[in-house]
Amino acid sequence: MPSLKSTRRSTIRAATLSGPLVALSLLAGVTGAAAQGAAPGAAPGAVCGNSGAGFNEWLDGFKRQAVAQGVSPRTVAAALNGVTYDAQVVGTDRGQKVFGQSFFEFSDRMVANYRIQQGRQLLQKNQGLFDRIEQQFGVPGAVLVAFWGLETDFGAFMGDKNTIRSVASLAWDCRRAEMFRTQLMAALKIIDRGDLTPQTMRGPWAGELGQFQFLPDHYLNYGVDFDGDGHIDLLRSAPDALASAANYIKALGWQRGQPWLEEVRLPANLPWDQADLSIKLPRAQWARFGVVRAGGQPLPADNLPASVLLPMGRTGPAFLVYPNFDIFTEWNNSLVYATSAAYLAARVAGAPAYNRGAGKAIPVLGQAQVMELQRLLNARGHHVGRIDGITGAATRQAVKVEQMRLGLPADSYPTPELLAALRAGR
Repeated sequence: MPSLKSTRRSTIRAATLSGPLVALSLLAGVTGAAAQGAAPGAAPGAVCGNSGAGFNEWLDGFKRQAVAQGVSPRTVAAALNGVTYDAQVVGTDRGQKVFGQSFFEFSDRMVANYRIQQGRQLLQKNQGLFDRIEQQFGVPGAVLVAFWGLETDFGAFMGDKNTIRSVASLAWDCRRAEMFRTQLMAALKIIDRGDLTPQTMRGPWAGELGQFQFLPDHYLNYGVDFDGDGHIDLLRSAPDALASAANYIKALGWQRGQPWLEEVRLPANLPWDQADLSIKLPRAQWARFGVVRAGGQPLPADNLPASVLLPMGRTGPAFLVYPNFDIFTEWNNSLVYATSAAYLAARVAGAPAYNRGAGKAIPVLGQAQVMELQRLLNARGHHVGRIDGITGAATRQAVKVEQMRLGLPADSYPTPELLAALRAGR
């Protein structure tokens, strides 16, 4: 589903060997204001809870607040009367594991041939629809199809849990109460305006809805009635779902007609410390460094800003990514997910499979090793954030600094060589 950084929830669709895709939150560090004091919708004496005790008292207070915010009493009663606390949902939220797969592991599974082929077929079959969406919002069909495929396998797996019960339970739990109270209020407003009913509002355990797994506040704020039936139905209407995703992507800053990612070939003497998503150079500069397109053709010598992305380090596949790639990281701030989504979009648009470089010979640190690396980096004065085994932006930046200090190629990719050097106190 779309990621909204601190105030919006980031998920990974990780169950990909078969069956429905499972939401994995990366916001374990986000806690509700309820953990510090009264939160929106809290009844007197009922702030939040770590069990079902007090849930009914809190829910009664939330009902009153919903009516005060303009939700009709009829909707409040239909949606919330009889709702019970779901301990299983709360347990799943507290017990979820963070995402630590490599780009090869994730993309090999997610950018599957059937998704590429089905995405291309959907584009061809619905060309008129995708053309209308691109004309209005500026987002190419291949980009929409990529997110559609990764999030729900093109609408095939959207989840079947009662959304209201799930979100209400998470809104009472102290871990992220404030965030989920916002989602619960948005869900009530969606029902109140007639788009869904409490019975049809179903999805995964964390409250995502529809073919692009929008949280209720995304649904409320970015949903589009594109089929003209008077309702925004992101579960059963593909036109509504696709146009809503395009509307959201446009709001994130998508630049019409601009590229997002292309594979390139790098020279052996590239200044590796420049291969960093935070460094955007004119494409002409990359050409002067000796970067060429995957087929050997020269890059255009223009001023379009671009970064070199090395998801598996300097010996793996190499991509030139453009400002529109930032939208993929806004949708989901996992670099592995964002790169896979952008690559899938490129494949659907006709790009060939990438060159794997050294392929299986590329060393991959396991999650426990990355956690050890993160501890060693913190001990050297870096601040990588939570010790979670995820090679996120902060970890990659610290890796780059240590590689430069040790005289290693500074490609920001964690290797056993770097880990051994830090273990040895070098």
